[in-house]
Formats: sequence, C-alpha cells, structure tokens
Amino acid sequence: MTHPAPDNTRERLLIQAELLFSRKGFAAVSVREITSAADTNLAAVNYHFGNKMNLYLSVFKERWVPRAQEIRKFFKNFLSGKNHPDTSDVVRAIATAFLEGTMTDDEQRCQIGLMQRELAHPTEAISIVVDEVLRPMHHDIQKQIRPSFSKKADLEQLTLSIFSIISMILYFEFARPVVSLVMNQEFDSQYKSRVIDHIVSFTMNGINGFKEEKTI
Repeated sequence: MTHPAPDNTRERLLIQAELLFSRKGFAAVSVREITSAADTNLAAVNYHFGNKMNLYLSVFKERWVPRAQEIRKFFKNFLSGKNHPDTSDVVRAIATAFLEGTMTDDEQRCQIGLMQRELAHPTEAISIVVDEVLRPMHHDIQKQIRPSFSKKADLEQLTLSIFSIISMILYFEFARPVVSLVMNQEFDSQYKSRVIDHIVSFTMNGINGFKEEKTI
C-alpha cells in the first residue's frame, strides 16, 4: 500500500515568502506573488497562516530567529572551552559567530535582507527580534564583559558599549561588497580572520580608553 506524499505547502510558502520579503520588503510583495512562487493557491495562505502579516511574522519566528539563535549558540560554544575568557575572547567569539558562523551564503542573504527591510519599515517582527534574540544575546555578552568595566559604569554605559561592538561587527557583515570594493580585497576566510583581529584590537583599545577616561 502506497502512502500519499506529505503536504509541504506550508513549508513552501515560508521558503518563498522569506525569499521575496528579503528582496522586496513586506509591502512590496503580494500574496499572489508568494503563492505563485510556492506553486499553490491564494487560499493556502489563509488556511496555514490567516493572512499575509501572520505569514511574514512566521518567517521571522520559524526561519530568521532559529538562524539567529544558532549564532548565539556558536558564540556560547566558542567560549565554553575557555576557563576564564577575557573581554578580547568575548569580542572574538561574537565577531567569529557572525562572520564565520553556520549560515550558508543564501541564508545569510535572506537574514540580512529581512533585517534591513524590517529596520527600514518596522512591524511587529521587530519585537520578535528583540525579545527572542537581541535581549538574550545582550544578556550573555553583558555577563561576560561586565568585569572589564569600572564598577561605577552603569547599565546604560555597558549596554551602549555592547551595541557599539555589535554595530561594528554587523557593518562588516552587512557591507561585505562595499568593504571588498574599497579594500580591493575578496572577503574570503583569510580576510575574515584579519577583520576579526581588527575588530578585537579596535574594541579593546576603545574599552581601555573608556576605562582611562573614567579614572581621570
């Protein structure tokens, strides 16, 4: 007795919606465009997700967030082999997780495209990103680098410093084509290693300068 093939319509919708949303943004993509790419009918979106916005949010919950959580897992595993990681180890772990993590090039393009367009025109998805990824990641980093700061440094100073570190890393992640053209350098594994070394060195100089300012 043959069994019918499992219905993977929902997964096809998520895959094609992610590709289209990452390239064009939420507003510029129609439901008909998604269902055509997924080789299904308009009713399938209503059946599986209710509406276009719920499909968009599901793309973040089921595809964007899990990949971002893999970055967080990579970061924690990177530090797990060190008994007493210092701040430079932590910064290297963050930079390596983003620049040399587990995502394929296609996944990376989707991840970046979705986030760029969401930041340009925020929806409810931004709360998903903050609650499920950014806050937990900030907590992990904060716990690791807190000893490097003066005891007088408040939470705002610490949080802004973490944002500065991540912002520098994300620039190199998001702007790889620009960096490659300006530097006349292919963004290959060897160059990634040099970029990570630079990020660590630059960050440590900044943190040390910040500490010196506080002691004057």
